[in-house]
Amino acid sequence: MKLSAAIITLLAGSAAAFAPAMPSAAVRASSIQQQTVMFAEPKEEEEGGLDLDLDEMFSMFDAADKGEDFDKAIKDVKKDN
Repeated sequence: MKLSAAIITLLAGSAAAFAPAMPSAAVRASSIQQQTVMFAEPKEEEEGGLDLDLDEMFSMFDAADKGEDFDKAIKDVKKDN
């Protein structure tokens, strides 16, 4: 009888030694509540920037390939839209 109890105790102890450790509820709760905050500088508006969509950009690229004047090309692109 003592031998059976010793074997059961030994088996239970060895099974616990190879079981993965589970974090306690306090550790899980504290890790869930942590938040990552990203900081970025405010976006500054560029002066004189061109706000072109994809079609307008391709039109400007085509005009540049043909050697057209930039000011004339941008007026034509903005006039079309």
